[in-house]
Amino acid sequence: MVVPFLGSIVPMIRDPTGFWEVQAARARDSGAGLAADFLVGRFILFVRDSELSHRVFANVRPDAFHFVGHPFGKKLFGEHNFIYLFGDEHKDLRRRMAPTFTPRALSTYAAIQQRIVLAHIRRLLDETSPATPAPIRVACRDMNLETSQTVFVGPYLTQEARARFGEDYAVFNVGVIALPVDLPGFAFRRARLAVGRLVRTLAECVGQSKARMRAGGEPECLVDYWMQGLVKEMDEAAAAGRPLPKHTADEDLGGYLFDFLFAAQDASTSSLCWAVAALGSHPDVVARMRAEVSAVWSPESGEPITPDKFMQLKYTHAVAREVVRYRPPATLVPHIAAEPFKLTEWYTVPKGAIVFPSVYESSFQGFTEAEAFDPDRFFSEARREDEAFKRNFLAFGAGAHQCIGQRYALNHLALFLTLFVSVVDCKRHTTHGCDEP
Repeated sequence: MVVPFLGSIVPMIRDPTGFWEVQAARARDSGAGLAADFLVGRFILFVRDSELSHRVFANVRPDAFHFVGHPFGKKLFGEHNFIYLFGDEHKDLRRRMAPTFTPRALSTYAAIQQRIVLAHIRRLLDETSPATPAPIRVACRDMNLETSQTVFVGPYLTQEARARFGEDYAVFNVGVIALPVDLPGFAFRRARLAVGRLVRTLAECVGQSKARMRAGGEPECLVDYWMQGLVKEMDEAAAAGRPLPKHTADEDLGGYLFDFLFAAQDASTSSLCWAVAALGSHPDVVARMRAEVSAVWSPESGEPITPDKFMQLKYTHAVAREVVRYRPPATLVPHIAAEPFKLTEWYTVPKGAIVFPSVYESSFQGFTEAEAFDPDRFFSEARREDEAFKRNFLAFGAGAHQCIGQRYALNHLALFLTLFVSVVDCKRHTTHGCDEP
């Protein structure tokens, strides 16, 4: 029984964590892994069971589930956002993006990431004193924004463009959580206009990268690795008199780069903050990481960590994976049922329902002592829980729409952990509610 039309929206706004904990408890107690509720005219279905979540992720298509990403995402991001594509169109675009996450490309990014992350950590230390606790979230957010800008389109952004970019992204961030009032003076309208400016800036970067790659330049950032293969495909089509491949216009590609930026920004900031929280509560983990890192690299060397040495940091990589399992950056991944969908033998999801597969709940299923922060589950050869419970590790989704940048995200987190434990000795100052997702 719910309040007519409003449903359970008031308790959700008052206590978001508590609301979703109630949904999880109902789903668990139901024995089916599902719970139903109602929010402002929409029927919602909470999915706790990992296998049922896989069924949702595996059936993103026009006649089944549509990924939402944000309740008003199409108006905010645009109708042709990468996350809203299906079938061959989506597959072709992912194929062209594949060169951006090869080992060679990731090595290029790692050098950039290390330089920026270390500079931000040192700046944070210079601006704080041992007597005063320093909040980490804003520092992580700013570090991520500079890292994303430089890794994605670094050589093509002037200092003026970077400053403008930061201002527009701040406006966008506010609009993401604002009421969707698309009228002058409202945060949502300002965010939508900011997205347009950001996309145009990125489109200009795409055009410059295309020209440089056509001239035989070496890739220096993500857009270069992408454009290197794309311009070849475009030129071959033009030479053969064929139409150019879809999604190759600068404006379209600028929009997809913005999708990458959004995906790399807030989720990564969340993971970095949880990583610092975990390190502050587990000095034994910090000690093991320091010993592992110091055996292959020292910040006093003045040299970046080479890809070979970075890959030797097995325990540090395990810590990064455990941070993401323990506190998934995106706890829920909303989808809409475009048509009635038979989710189980006895239950069909009605058309128009918003379905919430819970990545968070899946992360605590199957794993040994799942409530404990324990990197050894991914490090111990005897346990190998990353393989044993692979289907419950859904932090990056599953199926055709699984996060294409997951290796980049995990590398970024592992690099941050490596540098943080090497140069920072800190004590965690807890505040009320700081451990609530």
